[in-house]
Amino acid sequence: MNNNDFTRISTDLDRLDWLIEADITSIQEQMAQGNLTSEVLVGWYLERINRLDGLLRSVLEVNSEALAIAARLDQERRDQGSRGPLHGIPVLVKDNIGTADQLHTSAGALALADCIAAEDAELITRLRAAGAVILGKANMTEWANFMSPAMWAGYSSRGGLVLNPYGPGELFIGGSSSGSAAAVAANLVTVAVGTETSGSIISPAAHNSLVGLKPTWGLVSNKGIIPGIASQDSAGPMARTVKDAALLLNVLAESADFSSSAVLDYSAGLELHALVGKRIGIPRFYYKDLDHEALDMMESAIAVLRELGAEIIELVELPCQDAEWKATILQYEFKRGLNRYLGSLPESAPVHSLQELIDFNQQHGEQALKYGQGTLEWLNTSGDDITKQEYLKQLHYSRSLAGKQGIDYALEHYGLDALLFPGDHGCEVAARAGYPLITVPAGYTYSGIVAPGGYLTKGPQGITFCASAHSEAMLLGIAYSYEQATKHRRSPVLEPGSSSD
Repeated sequence: MNNNDFTRISTDLDRLDWLIEADITSIQEQMAQGNLTSEVLVGWYLERINRLDGLLRSVLEVNSEALAIAARLDQERRDQGSRGPLHGIPVLVKDNIGTADQLHTSAGALALADCIAAEDAELITRLRAAGAVILGKANMTEWANFMSPAMWAGYSSRGGLVLNPYGPGELFIGGSSSGSAAAVAANLVTVAVGTETSGSIISPAAHNSLVGLKPTWGLVSNKGIIPGIASQDSAGPMARTVKDAALLLNVLAESADFSSSAVLDYSAGLELHALVGKRIGIPRFYYKDLDHEALDMMESAIAVLRELGAEIIELVELPCQDAEWKATILQYEFKRGLNRYLGSLPESAPVHSLQELIDFNQQHGEQALKYGQGTLEWLNTSGDDITKQEYLKQLHYSRSLAGKQGIDYALEHYGLDALLFPGDHGCEVAARAGYPLITVPAGYTYSGIVAPGGYLTKGPQGITFCASAHSEAMLLGIAYSYEQATKHRRSPVLEPGSSSD
């Protein structure tokens, strides 16, 4: 935001404290009444990013055209009316999602720091059509945590380390959609889009007191997103409320069903009594490593579900719960997918293959290799001898073991509507099956950190619901019922500052 733009709207910013924790519906109501414009809203978020994100490093770059886009959308609202719930709403997107504007798409990598996508990712096209303002790119764990086993969650050579706003430098941020989570949690944007291969939406959402939804694989298009494991990758909403997540999913989702062109309104089933009569299974295998605080929190959540009318089914077992998953799918897909993506970049790009990326990092080691690149080096050679037939056999086996013989078996055998996992503990089985997950704030555990005000802060924790493919509407409903009954989310207390690694 340049000085002239800021001066023009700065007189409005002092009266906007009500925007802290504001959801899409309340923002739209104020816009409809003429009490707020998208331009002022965008300016308010940009001011908070300028003032607070030096501490968190959640935003890699902001869209220099955001205020102008917002002003055009305000004029359109006055002339033609609103396009819908996302009209004029600022959205941050993870840095592996392609945007064909002045924003770069780099997956947090120094090698791609100057690369601009030739075209918008499909989900960006949908967001723009819905009237959303792409506010900027969110920082992330570099290469979605496929770079080095030693790399900290939330770190990228391009953007540094994302910090958790509830305890900067002390609390785990979660990965790899770390910037998306921290920015939404700190009220630097209304909503954000993350991506998940296994846990990359659910983990940071749970650790930042957010709602995170990892959709059924294929429900949201991966076109234009830098790939990780293409057979598992999925983009999804990160929000402060279940309803905001549902409204964002309405735009991101391509269809309600692969065989149907009808699009669901995922907010339609958000009812206070959605848990009445629902059978929720407790897979205790995934609870066994919880410490006493986290376990007590899960027991409290289970008690709330009972009070809300759910039937709790204990000691649920998944046949795949102790399976040792092979890396065959990762080894086969990652290098091939990344080589296709890098090979499609313009000739001016510094790298066009995984090998060239590794070489670039070695040549710029002081900046690019703080944690090494052992995973990239392993993936560059370890899958070369895997045949397509071997890969397809393992893919079918993995999906079946996690899906039909795992999650689906448990749902059918015990007569369940959904499974309840602690935080991100069920992410891998759902990822391999391609099934949806939703996490919702469940409270805070004591961390022993003294905050600026002198009180003891707590680390956010989430509970996560899972069911079979295309069960997003039902999962959103039960998450909404729990959310409205508990309202655990609290805004973090932040002071301006700068962070260091």
